Amino acid sequence: MNRTDRLLAIVLELQNKGRQIVEDLAATFETSKRTIYRDIQALSESGVPLVAVPGQGYQLMEGYFLPPINFTTAEATMLLLGSDFVADNFDLEYQSAAQSASRKIESVLPPALREEVHEMQGSVRFISSPGGNVETVKLLRRAIVERKTVRFRYFARQRTENSSSESKREVDPYGLVYFNRAWYLSAYCHLRRDRRNFRLDRIENFSLTDKTFQRPPNFKLEQTNEERIGFITAQVLFDREVARWAKESQNFYVTSTEEVPAGLLVTLRARQENDLVDLVLRWGHYAQVLEPDSLRQRVCAEAEAILKIYQKGESLLT
Repeated sequence: MNRTDRLLAIVLELQNKGRQIVEDLAATFETSKRTIYRDIQALSESGVPLVAVPGQGYQLMEGYFLPPINFTTAEATMLLLGSDFVADNFDLEYQSAAQSASRKIESVLPPALREEVHEMQGSVRFISSPGGNVETVKLLRRAIVERKTVRFRYFARQRTENSSSESKREVDPYGLVYFNRAWYLSAYCHLRRDRRNFRLDRIENFSLTDKTFQRPPNFKLEQTNEERIGFITAQVLFDREVARWAKESQNFYVTSTEEVPAGLLVTLRARQENDLVDLVLRWGHYAQVLEPDSLRQRVCAEAEAILKIYQKGESLLT
């Protein structure tokens, strides 16, 4: 944080919390007490009416406030919840920015509205866990802004067997998506000579290169699932007994759902059948693949392999 931003932030902190001692301000802004003293002096010289209370710290003169921003309760709540989410799921640079933004928003709220918003914050939570290394997210943000090609080793599920393959990739990063507790990179892959999506938790040995690229002028992250993910289209029928829960648990591969007399008809698209095999088997006999036939056969083969394991009655550890 540069000095100009910190001076404004100190005023907002005093406006929001009232009297503050130098030690607390230094801890909040991660600087020394001497720096805070110099900042207080600079604010006083610029006309900000600060009152020093011996042994109790500094406060703004009563009646001095920055012009308020007129947020509704819903607007302020969403902004603060959003900054809380960013602070929990992004790298340190964005965490700091989110926390600073929260302080600024809170400081300009009237006391009554601030109390109402705090009550809502305590009643609403986004529960999620970061996907992928936060340092990789930080470097990717830099690569996207600076249009730098990146290099990494990627682990992907095989199409023909339930195992992983490893390959070295050079890609031009276009955008980042956080979905279902995981980060995805949308990029042009030089190996495949096409646009691909990569899960960040499958990336290792990540580095930036000196190569630059031009992002397509018509690029948009909010393209259709067919454009973003791949080429395999499947239909799965979920039994009426689990239709509600299947609809509730929609994931990255679902493109549409339709309620039918027999249950819930779900259309999915994915690049690899293995991803859909896992999804279907998760629901046991309550999910039936209608098409394509290749996916039906893969599910049958996997189910038979599972049955053989249990028929043997032996532990895999022995």
